[in-house]
Amino acid sequence: MNPPMLELEALKAWLAERARGMGFTRLGVTGVELPEDEQRLLRWLESGLHGRMHYMQRHGTLRSRPAELLPGAVRVISVRMDYWPPGARTAEAVLADPAAGYLSRYALGRDYHKVLRGALARLARELAERIGTFGYRVCVDSAPVLEKALARNAGLGWIGKHTNLIAREAGSWFFLGEILTDLPLPPDRRAGAHCGSCSACISACPTEAIIAPYRLDARRCISYLTIELDGPIPIELRPAIGNRIYGCDDCQLVCPWNKFARAATHPDFKVRHGLDAPRLTSLMAWSESEFDARMRGSAIYRIGYERWSRNIAVALGNAPPDPAATEVLQRRRTHASPLVREHIDWALERLAASS
Repeated sequence: MNPPMLELEALKAWLAERARGMGFTRLGVTGVELPEDEQRLLRWLESGLHGRMHYMQRHGTLRSRPAELLPGAVRVISVRMDYWPPGARTAEAVLADPAAGYLSRYALGRDYHKVLRGALARLARELAERIGTFGYRVCVDSAPVLEKALARNAGLGWIGKHTNLIAREAGSWFFLGEILTDLPLPPDRRAGAHCGSCSACISACPTEAIIAPYRLDARRCISYLTIELDGPIPIELRPAIGNRIYGCDDCQLVCPWNKFARAATHPDFKVRHGLDAPRLTSLMAWSESEFDARMRGSAIYRIGYERWSRNIAVALGNAPPDPAATEVLQRRRTHASPLVREHIDWALERLAASS
């Protein structure tokens, strides 16, 4: 039998308080129905805008139906956690330095999947200790869910024209996580949208991947090209990538709401290994064992050494001619995989043509 509404309200307040104690900045609750978002997802997939992310096609409507991931689920507990790394070199300064590699700011610390999943699992365990056994499933990019739509419905923010979630009081530099549950907690009010006539994010995209407000062509997105894509980066898009070697933040950097963003308080999101402004030539000289040693425990580790090297080769090819860059590319070419070697050859041709 479900607890009475007053008890559920008190339980939700307790959850919000415990979540703050674990480093989350906001907690909200919503139902599991996403009919409009499901239709948008299907249209997006039918248009092929997901590129080679075949898992999205495989999951299909499962992504918009949480109750199929957890039978009996009636609510989703959605949380935010700030990730902007305190003390990092400014993004603008790194992007303006062609000898440096730019990594999306979310990836400069430890792997957020482990951080958020551990905290959410602890929150669920504490809840079970308080009320007894209940049905739940923790999700942090570990299950196919429309996390931004769920977070919007839970009152945590609205989906901006760049398709990221934005909060009036916190901008967009935060991670999301969910607990699917069979507890009928009182839901929050859906967040309203506040982008207005602003289109800064659309204009800022280096590869014109935001093809219309709220519509992203992943095949052109630098985050997709440098992280998700496991083959060659299309030659026509390589120059626009610049020195971005893991992800891209341009659409968020220009968003006016990020003036309200706050630095991360969780110690695991501090910069590791000087990745806030690393030298491209130094990164290209890493051996696979060096990559494994330094990137293990980071979200970057998931792309593997081959894609990492491919991305750095493109960035070096976009930089001004430099004997050190040419030397490290030629040295790496000898032992590189065919994929990396093709990108190194492209970079060497670019450097030679510019010198």
